[in-house]
Amino acid sequence: MAIFKQKKDKLIPIQELKIDLERDLQVLTEKNLEAVFGLQFIATEFQLQNLRIDTLAFDKETNSFVIIEYKRDRSFSIIDQGFAYLSLMLNNEAAFILEYNEKTGKVLDRKSINWSQSRVLFLASSFTTHQVVAVNFKDLPIELWKVKKFDNGMILYNQVEASGNSESINKVTKNKEIAKVSKEIKRNSVDDHFKSDWEKSRELYEIVSQKILALDPRIEENPNPKPYIGYRIGTANLFAIHTYKTKIVLVISRTQPSDLKDPEKKALYRLNSFKHYNQHLTDIVITTEEDIDYAMFLAKQGYKKYLK
Repeated sequence: MAIFKQKKDKLIPIQELKIDLERDLQVLTEKNLEAVFGLQFIATEFQLQNLRIDTLAFDKETNSFVIIEYKRDRSFSIIDQGFAYLSLMLNNEAAFILEYNEKTGKVLDRKSINWSQSRVLFLASSFTTHQVVAVNFKDLPIELWKVKKFDNGMILYNQVEASGNSESINKVTKNKEIAKVSKEIKRNSVDDHFKSDWEKSRELYEIVSQKILALDPRIEENPNPKPYIGYRIGTANLFAIHTYKTKIVLVISRTQPSDLKDPEKKALYRLNSFKHYNQHLTDIVITTEEDIDYAMFLAKQGYKKYLK
């Protein structure tokens, strides 16, 4: 896809530059992990057994480790290497916790880690068709990210999206290591947030979710581990939906009820939210379809507050 900059009524092409060294991309990414991926940097070139992890990071939102690998040569197997790193992690949990504690100066409790949300990110300037097809499974804890550099100083990180294949990788592989890792690591979906008899809350969710996504094309739905489904722009969370049997609760991030015009007084402050989540959170309970329009009236105010 061509990228241009506008100069009056003309579009001037922005030229893509070659990323010469894998190490350059690694250093740039590690120094900006929070801004690009919302991750905490832990270590570079983490050596364990016969494998070396380029970048070890931690996802505070899911309380899980993230492995990042940088590739210049495209002749590598996404599946084989990805699962080798995940297997290394699951078989050496204590070593990863120790690395975190030593590098951050904080104490990470084994019980607080959600190992099921571990994942591997491969970063490269391009991927082969075979590599892109390889990640086309619903439960694959592996992500591909294309990184492009341009002559105006712009750097673009763009995730290669799978086509939505509903098949599990376990159905097409007999590899024992993959099967073992897949039992412990799980990719979340919206379905995980609803029980089979939660028809009412599922209907409410479907309507509210579509209205949230319609607010801004940049908003992405992120089915986190329970208890919520997140909605964010980049790494910034705007909203969350908590699901229950007969209702849903829409949460507006970084907002207190006093920030909103709420004539019906339906906005509820989540107690201790700043203490536990480092931000103020406002809840809106939705039990019927009639509640949705007013909930979105409040949500739009939260969205506009974020834009400011």
